Amino acid sequence: MPQPAPIVFLFDVDNTLLDNDAVQGDLSAHLEREFGRAQRDRYWSIFETLRAELGYADYLGALQRYRLENLDEPQLLLMSTFLVDYPFANRLFPDALEVLAHCRRFGPTVILSDGDVVFQPRKVRRSGLWDAVEGRVLIYLHKERMLDAVRRRFPASRYVMVDDKLRILAAMKGTWGEALTTIFPRQGHYARDAKETAAYPPADVTVERIGDLLEWQP
Repeated sequence: MPQPAPIVFLFDVDNTLLDNDAVQGDLSAHLEREFGRAQRDRYWSIFETLRAELGYADYLGALQRYRLENLDEPQLLLMSTFLVDYPFANRLFPDALEVLAHCRRFGPTVILSDGDVVFQPRKVRRSGLWDAVEGRVLIYLHKERMLDAVRRRFPASRYVMVDDKLRILAAMKGTWGEALTTIFPRQGHYARDAKETAAYPPADVTVERIGDLLEWQP
């Protein structure tokens, strides 16, 4: 087991470091342009059904299900290319990479994300986040249930978790207690949903944008 660090910084990806709402907007526009509004809406319906089943977003899995309803549609091949080759680096929030570099002055930075085993790693690589954390990337189906694994891989006396979902932060705080500092950037539709945020206790630290952490020290 590695020697424990004094502090380890854990960062979510979607709507924390990367504007995933904008990615979805681009995907919606592409779907409507190529297949029409009705088929665009059908894809997102399948996507939400699959997310409810799995507990995480599975864009390629939704595309596979969508294909079962459109077996003779060659344009779907271009749809997969749009997803796989999307320029995710262009969708990083301002100062996201600078925040990772800032936190690295105090301890190791780690990507801790939910997602599938194909598309999410691709997103992390193409965005530049993989290299920014020197390959310290963990992607799980439900990261809040994998904290023992996180601690084994990156032992530390203290942790900081940065995530746009209070649900995740509350669950992790319930497990790690005072060993964890939770940081909530109010970015993306989950963070701006009043009903969603009212359902959970506030984070230890709340910022309006990820770049605000350039002024924060642990």
